[in-house]
Amino acid sequence: MSVWEIVELARHPDRPYSLDYIRRLAPDFIELHGDRLSADDPALVGGVGTWHGRTTIFLGHQKGRSLKERVARNWGMMHPEGYRKALRLAHHAAKFGFPIISLIDTPGAYPGAGAEERGIAAAIANAIMDWFRIPVPIVAAVIGEGGSGGALGMGVADRVIMLENSIYSVASPEAAASIVWRDNTRKVEAAEQLQLTSREIVAMGVVEEVVAEPKGSASADYDAAAQSLDGALYRHMKPLL
Repeated sequence: MSVWEIVELARHPDRPYSLDYIRRLAPDFIELHGDRLSADDPALVGGVGTWHGRTTIFLGHQKGRSLKERVARNWGMMHPEGYRKALRLAHHAAKFGFPIISLIDTPGAYPGAGAEERGIAAAIANAIMDWFRIPVPIVAAVIGEGGSGGALGMGVADRVIMLENSIYSVASPEAAASIVWRDNTRKVEAAEQLQLTSREIVAMGVVEEVVAEPKGSASADYDAAAQSLDGALYRHMKPLL
């Protein structure tokens, strides 16, 4: 499989999103909303559920299925309020001793003027800094796209894993091609240069494990994909508890 084919699989509209996994990992999941300062960010789902007999905080980017939902969730691109919501729930976990699972699936943080005006860069920087201070076990998993600082702001963890057909990169191939060559049509070449596949990322030591997907990718069997992810998450979480 070529690098670009893996990129397309990571972005496939039928690929399981965070809520597809969370509802299988913790059927009693209750979503919580708001950053307790200004607003809620639908691009991030967060809440509490029972996972392997233990109350756990779940966080995850959510892209949306229909066009209407994708617009509402901003294609999984978080605003500053999303990072503040994530930290609110992280501090809630720290207060009560709950472990945290963070599912990453975003092309990046929202780059629009409104997000810039409300301090998206500072929100990501503060998130990265604060995640290091959270005193409970954290396992993060890249389940689709792990794009730029938008992913890193949710990816500071004790252990980080990736699904087999996910990607993790400093920038999207299109953005990298535009920056380096001023030509986003060279996205395939950029993808090959970025070394963004799970195989390359684990070889560099950025993540601890590549999680196998069902035959035909995670899109083919949500239940099997969730079972595989669940086993990997528990395998990495158990020594931290």
